[in-house]
Amino acid sequence: MKIAIVFDSGFGHTAKQAQAVAEGVNKVVDAKAVLVPVAEGNVPWDMFETCDAIIFGFPTYNGLISARLKQFMEDSTQRAWTPQKWRNKIAAGFTNSGAIHGDKLNSLISMALFAAQHGMIWVGLDMFPGNGSEDMNRVGGWLGAMAQSDNDSPDVTPIESDLKTAAHLGQRVAEVAAQFRAGRAQ
Repeated sequence: MKIAIVFDSGFGHTAKQAQAVAEGVNKVVDAKAVLVPVAEGNVPWDMFETCDAIIFGFPTYNGLISARLKQFMEDSTQRAWTPQKWRNKIAAGFTNSGAIHGDKLNSLISMALFAAQHGMIWVGLDMFPGNGSEDMNRVGGWLGAMAQSDNDSPDVTPIESDLKTAAHLGQRVAEVAAQFRAGRAQ
């Protein structure tokens, strides 16, 4: 089972989060995460057709999705939307911003709407919000994994609890994709 993690990272924080999502995916038996950084420009469009799930991860800048996510959405529409090549694939999302809130929900809503327009099935985060910086889901998101990074180096932020939350999302998506795949085989 192959799960693509399509991501962009302006300063390295969201890339670190993407790596944590991949670690979560890889915890599930027979699941393999494939990291797809859109900044490199070599998006393997045909590979997405063989994926069971696609997880989108982009930074939130000024409460909005990154320009690279917007470009990715426009490019994929031509290749995948009209023939509905991603229909019934599992989808999820994660995002990171400098502010603790940072209007990250707006970015996740944009990703979820994009997935819905492709006929994908969105998987959210299945955990209650944490109560402190050591707790998973400390930012309190349900639509996807949220992280907050100060203007520190990616060596310092996002913090461990945000990375654990991202890994949990990756594992959850892989488990849901496996259940969906098994049901389809029936």
